[in-house]
Amino acid sequence: MVSTVRIPRLVVAAPSSGSGKTTVATGMMAAFTGRGLTVSPHKAGPDYIDPGYHALATGRPGRNLDAYLCGTELLGPLFAHGAAGADLAVVEGVMGLYDGAAGQGELASTAQLAKALRAPVVLVVDGSSQSRSVAALVHGFASWDPEVRIGGVILNKVGSDRHEELLREALDEAGVDVLGVLRRTPQAATPSRHLGLVPVAEREPDAVAAVAAMAEQVRAGCDLDALWALARSAPPLAGAPWDPAGALAGSGTPPPSGPRPVVAVAGGAAFTFSYAEHAELLTAAGAEVVPFDPLRDEHLPESTGALVIGGGFPEVYAPELSANAALRAEVAALAAAGAPVAAECAGLLYLARELDGAPMCGVLDASARMTERLTLGYRDAVAVGDSVLAPAGTRVSGHEFHRTRLEPGAGTAPAWGVVRPGPPRTEGFVQGGVHASYLHVHWAALPTAASRLVARAVRPGAPV
Repeated sequence: MVSTVRIPRLVVAAPSSGSGKTTVATGMMAAFTGRGLTVSPHKAGPDYIDPGYHALATGRPGRNLDAYLCGTELLGPLFAHGAAGADLAVVEGVMGLYDGAAGQGELASTAQLAKALRAPVVLVVDGSSQSRSVAALVHGFASWDPEVRIGGVILNKVGSDRHEELLREALDEAGVDVLGVLRRTPQAATPSRHLGLVPVAEREPDAVAAVAAMAEQVRAGCDLDALWALARSAPPLAGAPWDPAGALAGSGTPPPSGPRPVVAVAGGAAFTFSYAEHAELLTAAGAEVVPFDPLRDEHLPESTGALVIGGGFPEVYAPELSANAALRAEVAALAAAGAPVAAECAGLLYLARELDGAPMCGVLDASARMTERLTLGYRDAVAVGDSVLAPAGTRVSGHEFHRTRLEPGAGTAPAWGVVRPGPPRTEGFVQGGVHASYLHVHWAALPTAASRLVARAVRPGAPV
């Protein structure tokens, strides 16, 4: 018997970036939460920052759905896992509706995700510089792929009552429902920086106010009843939810016996990039997951036997991270003792000798600095040798997103051989129990990373 998931759902998309997807999606999440619904927030693609605002709006973890990183076969199961127990799921798209991985057709696009989830799409259209032409624009998006169901439009950045009237008349002629009209509201603006919006963890009081303003915009300008009816029109989704224990069942590494090893996971304002499924996999693999903040905590959590340091903005906090010399020394000692340490991007920089001249942990004999050049995109890679995360030859899909440069970019034992795009190259470091790399990898597609790390973690009471 095929299991099905019944969850009302919407995908919030746009013709292009900058149209207002985040404002509408976050405001919608908060508005429906304010109505007493349990809302499950999701984000298409590898973005880490928007999910922080989604979590603030809903009180639930913001989760990513990425066909490139996880494979199309996991989109539905991961969605169902994240939406378990929710009354409504709202998925914010990425870029324009039909934009995906470069040169890969619809792969990793919002359109592909909407089709995989069988979810109606709400198209957010920037109406600021058009009137009747909006009908042609929306008609093109609605007819481009018959499998993508455009359930209605929310008009954003509308200038006046007369402007709204012209836009509504045009879309009425085209037979497209207008589900909302939003005017410019500066209070809902969120500041940006070199890699996008400033994360919630760095501006929480202001972020709370911004989310409240987004919710008020949506409540005032959108037909929530019509949006709720559209969400409930989504058909049942076939398949079982993803389960971390089930994902690990075939890993070949049984959970450790005895006391659960402590896996410390970096967080706080400097390390805000993570996937919720990573902690769930570590827990299912037998670990006790304990968060810590390298900006505030002078010591690793008690009995730490393994360390995970994800992405974030260490370059913004380099002096503060450097000033916490006691913690840096503990991280270096843990790595020197051979305990497993998994570091991605920001974690890689934190383990380096220095970052913009500020001393870091010195685990890696490498120096990092900020640059003007943005490195961004999906990567296909293969494990060059055995490591705490993967055996040699393991193929992964990852994502790179930073404005820093590391010298050297790879150790004598690199973490990955990047095979696409561009010419083959190696990057990252494997030394002892350390695996450090610029590549962000979603462990739902590599669950053995969690079981391997936990299997090598130092048990409580054992010498480090």
